[in-house]
Amino acid sequence: MKQTIPGWDYEIVALAQHNRLVAGALVLYWQIPFRLGTIAYIPRGPVIDWGNNELTEDLLAALDSAARQRRALFLKLEPDLEHEPDMCARLAGLGFKTSTHTIQTRSTILVDVGETDENILARMNQGTRRKIRTAARSGVTIRHGMMEDIDSFHRLLVITQQRDNIAIRDQEYYRKLLTLFTPQHSTLLLASYHDRDLGALIIVAWGNRAWYLHGASSDEDRNRMPNYALQWEAMRWARENGCAEYDLFGIPDEDVATLESLFRYRQDGAWGLYGFKRGFGGRVWRAIETWDRPYNRLLYIGYTITAAIRDWWRAKMDIKTVP
Repeated sequence: MKQTIPGWDYEIVALAQHNRLVAGALVLYWQIPFRLGTIAYIPRGPVIDWGNNELTEDLLAALDSAARQRRALFLKLEPDLEHEPDMCARLAGLGFKTSTHTIQTRSTILVDVGETDENILARMNQGTRRKIRTAARSGVTIRHGMMEDIDSFHRLLVITQQRDNIAIRDQEYYRKLLTLFTPQHSTLLLASYHDRDLGALIIVAWGNRAWYLHGASSDEDRNRMPNYALQWEAMRWARENGCAEYDLFGIPDEDVATLESLFRYRQDGAWGLYGFKRGFGGRVWRAIETWDRPYNRLLYIGYTITAAIRDWWRAKMDIKTVP
């Protein structure tokens, strides 16, 4: 199934056995300038039992065929798998190469939300629990937004962009995101004080996990701790909608020892976010590396050099893409 969205083409490649889907992937295609071909990219996939060799080979053959039809230089995977040496060896044996050019945030914090409020709060650090209580005592209220609240969310997002230099999209993007999911699978939460919105976030849920995707906040009344109240309500919403894990989505890609030793001294990039997110009592989860399967090795080398230069420039300009 092939479709088009602005800037991208996408296609679902799937395998079925006995009228039942057994493996598949959403493949995104990006047109390379000067019509040199495309990049085929699978975010957080494919969905497959990697231990089934025959199924894996069949799916890769189908993906190779689809990618080559779109003149892809290579196929990029960022599987939803925790880093594990045996899986790295498996992908290398299938012809994939590790890539330094990542798209998804590799490291995150997962909070166990499958228990009672008391147990979830008990795992948080004392400062975070205190700030959640401060928000409640200071009159901050949380509501589930309607489509008309996208205007307020985007206004807060613009403030956040100006303060923190993050990349944002237009209102229609966030409106479309919430439209594509049912109310059981997504929500917009807003924190208010005296009818003024101080913060907002969008979360989505699927299976046993919910993700904090986008957040925004005002420069006003930050001492009322609206962002702590928002995250607490998001965790409770995730549990009520059948999730066992809440993904805080994005921290510096470092091991735990490095994170803990440096976060008090660094505020650049996602370091400030780590200081905030660590207090909610989750565990650091690090995805497996990004992997590329080249089809045209000469153009692939040219792409990797170009991507490295672009990433260096973005780092120099301090352009952040974390929520």
